[in-house]
Amino acid sequence: MADQFDVVVIGSGPGGYVCAIKAAQLGLNVAIVEKSATLGGTCLNVGCIPSKALLHASEMFHEAQHGFEKLGIQTNKPKLNLSKMMEHKDATVKANVDGVAFLMKKNKITVFHGTGSIASANSVTVTDEKGKAETLEAKNIVVATGSVVAGIPGVEVDFDGQVIVSSDHAIALPKVPKEMVVVGGGVIGLELGSVWSRLGAKVTVVEYLGSVLGGMDGGVTKQFQRSLKKQGFTFKMNAKVTAVTKKAKKGLVTFEPVKGGDAVTLQADVVLVATGRAPYIDGLGLDAVGIETDRGKVKTDAHWRTNVANIYAIGDVTDGPMLAHKAEDEGVAVAETIAGKHGHVNYNIIPGVVYTQPEVASVGATEEQLKSDGVDYVLGQFPFTANGRARAMNVTEGFVKFLADKKTDQVLGVHIVGFGAGEMIHEAAVLMEFGGSSEDLGRTCHAHPTMSEAVKEAAMATYDKPIHM
Repeated sequence: MADQFDVVVIGSGPGGYVCAIKAAQLGLNVAIVEKSATLGGTCLNVGCIPSKALLHASEMFHEAQHGFEKLGIQTNKPKLNLSKMMEHKDATVKANVDGVAFLMKKNKITVFHGTGSIASANSVTVTDEKGKAETLEAKNIVVATGSVVAGIPGVEVDFDGQVIVSSDHAIALPKVPKEMVVVGGGVIGLELGSVWSRLGAKVTVVEYLGSVLGGMDGGVTKQFQRSLKKQGFTFKMNAKVTAVTKKAKKGLVTFEPVKGGDAVTLQADVVLVATGRAPYIDGLGLDAVGIETDRGKVKTDAHWRTNVANIYAIGDVTDGPMLAHKAEDEGVAVAETIAGKHGHVNYNIIPGVVYTQPEVASVGATEEQLKSDGVDYVLGQFPFTANGRARAMNVTEGFVKFLADKKTDQVLGVHIVGFGAGEMIHEAAVLMEFGGSSEDLGRTCHAHPTMSEAVKEAAMATYDKPIHM
């Protein structure tokens, strides 16, 4: 007889494992299916977590090289031990995936390792690596299979993992390349490009659009790109890549101006193709049960249900930003919905962070969006050069920017570029979740001296004039 569960979750990334844990905590009998040997999905194994470990380690190396002297700390020239740095990254990953496995046991969630496919509206087939299959009966099924590396539209890319690499490979290079070309000026490319730039690589970014971090606030992206240029990045903007090839242990990237013109070919030791990610729905058997998709994503209603009532989908396989925390919130909401409660996700208030140095963080509408929508708004901005704590720490690059409704003062968007931006953005998110105004935050006492005072000052600049500190 097949195993029977209230909920079977396919995929153990942030959306999947959070959904499973919440459902179990709500008293449901839960199973989770994972095709890889370890739990945690892309985020924990080859994405968010290992990349942040390398970002932090490379920042420390760079600070020891260039920042200590200004603080009166004299040391011998620091030496890079890349294998040791990779050990730190791997240990970080192991601790996180082991933690998820522990949570599965603690919450009495049954784990099945194998490829999951939907056999019927109430059953999932799990096939292990030896080809052995078993069937799980499920009152409810949650698709949380995440995403995979996307290539370049119309361009054949042969990833060899050494010269032509994806983000999966770029977190484990055996040596620092002298030259690296990054195809794509988005979050992934700029984060990993920053790692290898700090460790000694000369990094060139080739981007189709006219600005990096497409979709983020224009004022922020301009400041951010200037910062990266000062760090040694070279940018080739408005560039359409037509070929990525390998020749004599070198990678070649050919591109031409988007508006037309002569082609240019760059050569590098490593070419990182970081042009985004694509939903992973291969082999799920969606067609067999008639689940509708749109442009490769699973179609869902406002309650994350597919057109098959008891089958849900969350995270990267659905519409919206491909962010781990968005998937986590959806996982909780779906578990609550299945348990008869009222799950909710506010898609207007999902922070986005780029974990470079300086960091970039954003929540809510951009200035460009407000202009496009015809919204009357007020802008307030405050630079970190005028923040006492930032001066003391030698991290004065960047600013905080507030956008509020001109009539009501309700905050519509907040954007930060600067040291610690990813931590500071959350008070703006909480403010916006409760429909707060810039005056609400501006009149909230902030400790002095802190970086967060710049957030208060920007809020004050939105409804009143700032007081420089």
